[in-house]
Amino acid sequence: MLGGARSGKSAHAEGLLPATAPATYVATARRDPGDAEWTARIAAHAERRPSSWTTREPAPPELAGTLRAARVDDPPILVDDLATWLTGVLDDAGGWESDDLEPVHAARQRLVEAVGGCAARLVLVSAEVGLGIVPATRSGRLFRDQLGALNASLAECCDEVVLLVAGIPLTLR
Repeated sequence: MLGGARSGKSAHAEGLLPATAPATYVATARRDPGDAEWTARIAAHAERRPSSWTTREPAPPELAGTLRAARVDDPPILVDDLATWLTGVLDDAGGWESDDLEPVHAARQRLVEAVGGCAARLVLVSAEVGLGIVPATRSGRLFRDQLGALNASLAECCDEVVLLVAGIPLTLR
């Protein structure tokens, strides 16, 4: 599930799973106690999750390991979202300041392989940030390029790819 800011991608992805059955919601956002607006966004996402769902928050540092461990008879897994996961990967690797992005590329490869081999039903949510202008800052261009590469790699191994535009789902595959 891809989409821009406030496109409805998370709510649409959540609607793909039954509200009355178990599911695992893997939240990737890292909390920042000094950011009340971010905290409110996280709370709004959490409040709309059905009580039958289990939340793993924050996402495990090794998201790929969580997906590799899933079994075919496990409840479906919803990962929301890969843009915030990538932000954490870039933070942990010092990628914002360094030209050495090998740790970021390695994390992306591990995740792509894990998604391709995940035995449970899996729904991924990610931002689409490559449709706009070229960012004016190095960090903006880095993020856009790395997220675009992640989204493209994941799309290759996913059965379905949906883009939400203005709340309307467009099936790409």
